[in-house]
Amino acid sequence: MRQSFGIVICMLVALLPSLSLGDIPKPPSFSSGGGGTKKDKLKTEKLPPCKACTVFVNSFRDGIKRTERAKHDGGDAAWEEERLGSYKTSELRLVEIQERLCTDVVRGEDQCHQLAEEYETQIEEWWKNHQTTYPDLHRWLCVEQAAVCCPDGFYGPNCDPCPTCFGNGKCKGNGTRKGNGKCACDEGYTGDNCDSCGEEYYQAFRDETKLLCSRCHKACAAGGCTGAGPNSCRVCRSGWVMDTARGGCVDVDECIKEAPCSKQQFCVNNEGSYSCLECDKSCDGCNGDGPDLCEKCGNGYELRDGMCTDTSNERRNQYANFTRYLTYLGLCIATCIVLQNSTWLAALVGLAVAIYISVSEYWLNTAPQQPAAPSPRILDEILQQH
Repeated sequence: MRQSFGIVICMLVALLPSLSLGDIPKPPSFSSGGGGTKKDKLKTEKLPPCKACTVFVNSFRDGIKRTERAKHDGGDAAWEEERLGSYKTSELRLVEIQERLCTDVVRGEDQCHQLAEEYETQIEEWWKNHQTTYPDLHRWLCVEQAAVCCPDGFYGPNCDPCPTCFGNGKCKGNGTRKGNGKCACDEGYTGDNCDSCGEEYYQAFRDETKLLCSRCHKACAAGGCTGAGPNSCRVCRSGWVMDTARGGCVDVDECIKEAPCSKQQFCVNNEGSYSCLECDKSCDGCNGDGPDLCEKCGNGYELRDGMCTDTSNERRNQYANFTRYLTYLGLCIATCIVLQNSTWLAALVGLAVAIYISVSEYWLNTAPQQPAAPSPRILDEILQQH
């Protein structure tokens, strides 16, 4: 039995070198959401041909930068110089670049690896024969060999030249074999070559090669304007009115014309509009901000010196004084009642009442004193200690 088990082990060991990693079944992968993670989706994303080639070339360029300072010491370096020339253009460096090619790509990594296999022959040819004569790998590979891109400023299957768009737009399909070459104008510009100003813009500068359009004043509606400022408007926006005498748009003061705010608000006119702000709490209706602009005073306030003043504290003080004096009167009456029964007891009670009234009045009528500020000499001493 032991001998048979040993034979089986020997057979398995003999078979191991012939097995590849692809023969080993991989466990199923699970991801949340049913459609894979965001990273997986970016990895498998399919890019347009020119974009995919550009991504591949950029990854290869990163590999060149990553290995441009690599050095080999000892026998390997000597063999490299003897058999393959300098490390800069050696096959060893190419292999190092290809080992990490596309690993830094986020969008379209799978597609990048496919292009690495598809363009392997062209890359090796460029690496050996064209690095010096064609240093621009993107132009050599994507434009001339793979024919999926165009040079900058060209578009379409035949790489036709793009229009200038007057410097105010972009050519559709620029740098690719796609697009129609028409101008996609920037905001404020229009026309086939972006050589006209948009509806709400006016021409601020123009020469043979350049056009500058500026936005009309905010008073101008869709009719546009002839220049800067509200006086150049052709049509006025809501909140403005056309002044036939001077020309141009004049702001409408809605606060005077419409009185749009509620009783406890006052109106503030803005350019082309208005705002309603709350009155001061002392007001019952107002014409502006503050207790001096009330139409009349609210409950608990009285008009004094042109301002609505809070009188609730005064009334509370008056009530407190009345209550205090009434208490003093009650103590005096109690003392008189005691006097009828016992003179000496009345004297003691009277003395206590007198002391209580005196101390209370002194305490109520004496303002608390603020602590005196230290003299400059003391302040200097404190500062010197710190």
